[in-house]
Amino acid sequence: MVRTTGRRLMTVGAALVLVAGACGGDDDSGDDDRPAQPPVGDDDGATGAETSGPEVRVETVEVAAGPGPAEYNRVRVIEHGPAEAENVLVLVPGTSAGAAYFTPVALDMVDALDGWQVWAVDRRENLLEDHSTLEDRVAGDATTQETFDYYLGWLGDDSITEHFEPIGGPGGDEASADFARDWGMAVAIEDLHAVIEEAARLGGQVVLGGHSLGGSITVAYATWDFDGRAGAEDLAGIALIDGGSGAGQAPTVDEAQAELTELETGSAFNDIVGLGLPWAAGVFNALGATATVVEPDAPSIGYASPLIPQNLKPPVTPTNAAQYGYALDTDTSPDGLELVQMHMGRLADSGDPRGWVDDELVPVERAARMFSGLVEGTDGDESLGIDGTAWYHPRRLSIDSAAVNGGIENLAQELLGVRAIHGTELDLPIYALETTFGAGRVLNGARLLAQQSGIPDRELTLVDESDRLTHTDPMGVETAQNPLVETMVPYLRTIG
Repeated sequence: MVRTTGRRLMTVGAALVLVAGACGGDDDSGDDDRPAQPPVGDDDGATGAETSGPEVRVETVEVAAGPGPAEYNRVRVIEHGPAEAENVLVLVPGTSAGAAYFTPVALDMVDALDGWQVWAVDRRENLLEDHSTLEDRVAGDATTQETFDYYLGWLGDDSITEHFEPIGGPGGDEASADFARDWGMAVAIEDLHAVIEEAARLGGQVVLGGHSLGGSITVAYATWDFDGRAGAEDLAGIALIDGGSGAGQAPTVDEAQAELTELETGSAFNDIVGLGLPWAAGVFNALGATATVVEPDAPSIGYASPLIPQNLKPPVTPTNAAQYGYALDTDTSPDGLELVQMHMGRLADSGDPRGWVDDELVPVERAARMFSGLVEGTDGDESLGIDGTAWYHPRRLSIDSAAVNGGIENLAQELLGVRAIHGTELDLPIYALETTFGAGRVLNGARLLAQQSGIPDRELTLVDESDRLTHTDPMGVETAQNPLVETMVPYLRTIG
């Protein structure tokens, strides 16, 4: 597989807030109606000055041909830590998530580990995004209002003629998105295999981990049949962060067929906010997070817009930081956003516009940098070209994940083309962390995975945070209090 070098950026040391990056990929599909995208893997020469901080790199890995245009046969990887380190923890994001939301915690890990890198994988669907005007905003070439209008304002204002053109139309169900209906588990696993091969070439140990759906993909990879060989043979361990897959949960053939039939006529993408705009959740998050980093104390434009759902808005005019914190904090975020809620703080007691107070586990700036696509460099905020969301999450990937079934063969797998069949043959240590969202499933699933392969208890690291953390908190909790770092670092040390 061909690996090309993207941008190289440096943080300025452990004393700084550790941050994430964001962007979309290129589009050479020949559709002249879509805006030009920055080339995937393009090295624009933006290199931060050498500092004592950990290095962050964006690399592009060419992968096997999949459904759709050839320009999507690649994935991008955010690499954290010294390039000469031989051991690699490869992390896979969850549903509607992008690689950059791992960056803060990844930098925490490599700061605490010698000889390790942490790679976060941005799946091919993230190449469908258009970050052109977001990048202009960061560079100072577009105002906050222009950025809002480009991505959302046009929906309610016909006079805005230059704007974001969603793949597959607003609902994601037009013919231009048909190829994404086949972006299921087999495509994701083959793409991930190319990344694992790159990591193995460094000569050290490779551990595969994932958050949420990324945990299911991790189990799928470890138990996948690669021409008679289990994917686990490529790995020295697996890590399940509030995700995974256990036996006995596979759908019936009829249930799986019903999902496929619905997929044929509906949108190719998940619509997690239920607005009929499957890309909206990613756009909302990217806009709010970017505004929070770039202009935290400015009045929120989104607050005044009827396009932002009322249940996301505080009762008083907020700053950008307060609007973002209010929308995602566990105490004020509406039902339905559990996948991204965090313990972030509260509205200030006074002020016009009203600000935000960080008095819980996740500082609002760290949360915003996880999802915005900005990393703090020597010349100010810079973009890695990858954000913390997936604007277009393929429904087929979620459908297929249900059939992984802890790597135990079942009839739905044959229908869906899922080859996770080596679930009784694993011989590697397992790490698992569960939050309130896991509801007992994550740690029980990890135990079952070990039991069916005869992995002894001493090879299990099980961390129960179900009484304290939300689903996304493990990536957002500031360094000194982060139990994911506290427990995964020793697990990795036993391996490499």
